[in-house]
Amino acid sequence: MHKVKPEMRIIYIAIFLLFISFLLVPLVSLFYRSFETDHGFGINNYITILSDKNLVQAIVNSIKVSTLTACISTVLAFILAYSINCTKLIQPLKGFMKIVILIPMLLPTITYGFAIIYSFGQQGLITKLIGRNLFEIYGFNGLLIGYVIYTLPAAFLLINNSFKYIDKKFMVVSELMGDGPFRSFKNTIIRPLLGTLGGAFVLSFILSFTDYGIPASVGGTYYVVATQLYQVMLGAIPNFNNGAVIAVLMLVPAVFGVLLLNYLEKFNFHYDKFTNVEMIPNKLRDISFGVVSTIILVGILSVFAVMFIVPFFISYPFKLTFTLQHFVDAFQSSDLIGVYKNSLFVSILTAVLGTIVAYSSALLNVRTTIKHNSKLVIDLISMLTNTVPGMVLGLSYLLFFNNSSLKGTFAIIILCNIVHFFTTPYLLAKNSLSKMNPGWETTGELMGDSWIKTIYRVVLPNSKSTVFEMISYYFINSMVTVSGIIFLITAETSLVASKIKELQHFQKYDEIFVLSLLIFFTNLIVKFICDYFQRKSVIQG
Repeated sequence: MHKVKPEMRIIYIAIFLLFISFLLVPLVSLFYRSFETDHGFGINNYITILSDKNLVQAIVNSIKVSTLTACISTVLAFILAYSINCTKLIQPLKGFMKIVILIPMLLPTITYGFAIIYSFGQQGLITKLIGRNLFEIYGFNGLLIGYVIYTLPAAFLLINNSFKYIDKKFMVVSELMGDGPFRSFKNTIIRPLLGTLGGAFVLSFILSFTDYGIPASVGGTYYVVATQLYQVMLGAIPNFNNGAVIAVLMLVPAVFGVLLLNYLEKFNFHYDKFTNVEMIPNKLRDISFGVVSTIILVGILSVFAVMFIVPFFISYPFKLTFTLQHFVDAFQSSDLIGVYKNSLFVSILTAVLGTIVAYSSALLNVRTTIKHNSKLVIDLISMLTNTVPGMVLGLSYLLFFNNSSLKGTFAIIILCNIVHFFTTPYLLAKNSLSKMNPGWETTGELMGDSWIKTIYRVVLPNSKSTVFEMISYYFINSMVTVSGIIFLITAETSLVASKIKELQHFQKYDEIFVLSLLIFFTNLIVKFICDYFQRKSVIQG
């Protein structure tokens, strides 16, 4: 590991060229396009967009609903994470929480909207059970419910992970020293988690601000920036330059979010060691957190319950006779099966190739002696891919590759997914590889093994658990993404998530739920398989 091997350089150049070609250049091109007018180069497009009252109102609407979503999601995610880590609730309930919270991640966001319609609409399941319509679902209310369900799992995973790094000894000491519940809670929980709570807020805001699937189904006349971008680009008269302006404006909150995240980093506590202590029994705490957590989980399950009910009736809610005909029709439809096969093809290739790219990038950063600046470039790439919304990336591809042979191919969709979802798998691999024995490559070299051989024979087997986690992440996200691929699909490359959008126009809700269940169970099976191999590799390790 003392000198940079040729193979390291080749891998670095390949990764560098990939991100230059499919991240940096398309984004620069998008930025350039936003200043392009019929009369040359200028800011006229920006003036036109920012003087359009409807568009400015859509941006304000997006900020309003996304801010409230981020507040609610962060609070609910904190309650669930606290219940799992700092109460003496029974283990089965804690395990149930961890499973239910992941359900929304296995479905496209556009499905949430239809689940909300069939739960809270005029003829909705929950409306029928309660006996009256609770609220208007189209517009702000529907978006808020959908966004909270969508962002809650991501916020929870972030906060729950940080709880593992809080020393519970301080909670016990605080109680023994006679601190009041509020003071103890503030000093031993909130303060160490301040950075993470801020991170969960920013993440929830960005996810909801840039999502297209939920407003496409329940947005109604409450216009948000994502639907406006879709209208400008794929409406009756597409305006590519104005679309580029809206995409650039969508980047602004994301950039502010990343800057805020970096600032909040300094609030994160780092304990030298952790003490695994038993929490002091507190019935009031356990019962109250147990009840609130159960209500949150039942709320999530009740929204998605309709998905497992509607397709099994002839015509819900009018003809409640059990049938499997909708499934038979779907599986006999070469169109729907073809779309499902397309999704599988794209997701499998994205998972395999994406994992190779992310793992190789992490290897170069953590386990080689390439220059510090080169390592910094990889980290900057991961920050950039984390910042750029899928819709903006997809649009930059549409504009940049419009006249190339990549247009309308599966390749461009797969490349978009690999770049779009790069950050999390890369950080997973980086974290895992940095914890391994740094001397393995040197030992391998002394024994006459090449660097590649040592990676294959020693490093890779020791990080199998992380590799399966990366594969699972890439596959599931590729199956459910709507925003990232909405501008790239054609009739030949149509995917399940985009097909759902198409079926909405024909009000074929039974087919929508059948396809949603297909995605759900496919993702669930992949998750179980990857989790099984993860556990197996940990036991073997």
